[in-house]
Amino acid sequence: MTTMLLLLLRTIPLVMVPRLMVLYTFASKVAAIQDQYADSSIGNVTGSNAVNVFLGIGIAWSLAAIYHAATGGVFEVDPGSIAFSVSIFCAFAVLAFLVLLLRRTKRVGGELGGPVKYKLPTAIFFVMLWVAYLILSSLEAYCLIEW
Repeated sequence: MTTMLLLLLRTIPLVMVPRLMVLYTFASKVAAIQDQYADSSIGNVTGSNAVNVFLGIGIAWSLAAIYHAATGGVFEVDPGSIAFSVSIFCAFAVLAFLVLLLRRTKRVGGELGGPVKYKLPTAIFFVMLWVAYLILSSLEAYCLIEW
């Protein structure tokens, strides 16, 4: 019973997040199309990711903590490599915000969209940040790089 409950608690974020992301993607697209500078779209993406993290992890952790408290156990989570991941995420977030600020010039016309010569390199850069984050976090998690 305990193993089944813990498996369920670990599965909650995996089930919730993909479904919510599809909805948030469509909402962000609608916001980007309707807003002249797509500010609503960026806020929607940021807010939806925060909600996914807080709900996806928060609900599972809260249920696990309640279960362990009710059964007299102690709920402990090994912090692992969270400091490295958060540091890399923050550094890449600063880079992303700098790019968005640079794109606010009149030549580009806003954070998203604009001429292909600006939006294609920006999109490639953002995807590269995401891939670099995944690679660095994975290498650190598997102890192939030291933190």
